[in-house]
Amino acid sequence: WGLQDVRQPLDSMGKVIGYIPQVEQTYTYIRSAYSHINEFQLAIGESTLSQREELKIKREESKQIITIEQAQIFALERCKTAREALELITHLLDTYGFLPSCVDESECLAIADPNEVWILEVFSVGPGWMPGGKKPGAIWAARRLPDDHATLIANWSIIKEIDVKDKANFKASSNYMSEAIERGWYNPASGKPFIWQDAYAPLPREWATSRLWMFYNKYAPSIKDMPDRSLKSPFDTQNPYVQYVEPLSLYPFSCNPVEKISVQDVMAMQRSTFEGTIYDMSKHPAYFVPDGKGGMKYSNMATPFPTRNLRELLGITWRRNVARGGYGMVAQLRSWLPNEIGGIYWVYLDNQAVGPYLPVYCGVQQIPASYATFNPDEFDDASAKWTYDEVDNLLYLNWQEGFKLVKAEQLALETAFFEEIRLEEAVLAAQLKENRGMALQALTNKVGERAERNVEAYRKLRKSLLTRFTNNWQGINFQ
Repeated sequence: WGLQDVRQPLDSMGKVIGYIPQVEQTYTYIRSAYSHINEFQLAIGESTLSQREELKIKREESKQIITIEQAQIFALERCKTAREALELITHLLDTYGFLPSCVDESECLAIADPNEVWILEVFSVGPGWMPGGKKPGAIWAARRLPDDHATLIANWSIIKEIDVKDKANFKASSNYMSEAIERGWYNPASGKPFIWQDAYAPLPREWATSRLWMFYNKYAPSIKDMPDRSLKSPFDTQNPYVQYVEPLSLYPFSCNPVEKISVQDVMAMQRSTFEGTIYDMSKHPAYFVPDGKGGMKYSNMATPFPTRNLRELLGITWRRNVARGGYGMVAQLRSWLPNEIGGIYWVYLDNQAVGPYLPVYCGVQQIPASYATFNPDEFDDASAKWTYDEVDNLLYLNWQEGFKLVKAEQLALETAFFEEIRLEEAVLAAQLKENRGMALQALTNKVGERAERNVEAYRKLRKSLLTRFTNNWQGINFQ
């Protein structure tokens, strides 16, 4: 318990709350709060879901021991493919019980290898579960993502109908429907199909539907009754007559996107602040101020990330951006290359809208020191996360102008990385055949050098932002 605690030492795994049998061999993986990728290009993305109150449990009163982040680690340590990982994780959940670790809520995993993706949703079974009995320790369902489809998980259930006879594309716990029947959430006599999403997820909330809308509005715009959320006036950000929560049934499990989605497109989605929509917090009416000529002008202080104090001062309604700070990744998996370089872990730290992504080959032998250093209670100039966080804070001096400098640097770094990777892949692949040890050291050196370029670029940005936008030029010390 406590794998997500950033304050614990890197070699600590938290508090022991139970045991499972060990295996003879484990694999290399990159460790984080929710660990994402291993040496065989097995990748797992996590998204907390909401669940009904009746399913929530208290750790101190329960026998369940498998948190989703621990399940991810077990899968990355022991599995090479998405199907193997799905089988292991669901076995552990059934046998040892699912223990929620994010405010008592349920979980979803996108489990991928270079050849396929599975979406696994997990709900608790509620209080009173005992190991060793006939009742599974979780309620779960999984669906394979069609090869030509894309999907988005917005902290909400997306699986709908389940065909357990189609074993190539669906899997589910033995109690996937019976729990809903016993609790009165589904009546087979109604003649209606069993909809997993309706049975186990509570009523939708705007911060989930807004992100589903963002994705499907772009990649499946032909969906009937798609809401229009384009910003026509700054007052639309506050207007309840143009804001409503649509039914989840509007959005499918996945779609065949109208255009191909690149790694850069996924990065852009992760950086979204709903710009140009009614959810854009940077377009609040309070940011429009008199221009001294009888008109209004847009303030340079306008930011899509207003702090709590700023929201209280200006009366800004909080919206949950996709970009919101912390850390995250894009897993790029490629079957035509050796695993060591086929899998690239594009990782960001702090606010992804501000900071750069770093490409990390999954054959890396050591994480760059700046990316492995972080104490949330004390600033450290050797920490990449603190460096990006400092730039993020300095933007509040003049967000609109400062953000242009940041985006230019961000684009330059990432464009160079994509081009360098394209050019070096053949060389690294040949080196892996000739001398694997030397090749692994070479790719590790490349990751380290790129991490240093990221950090050094943002150290320079700190100076530029402070020099150009210091409060000395803002009428504080000089009139």
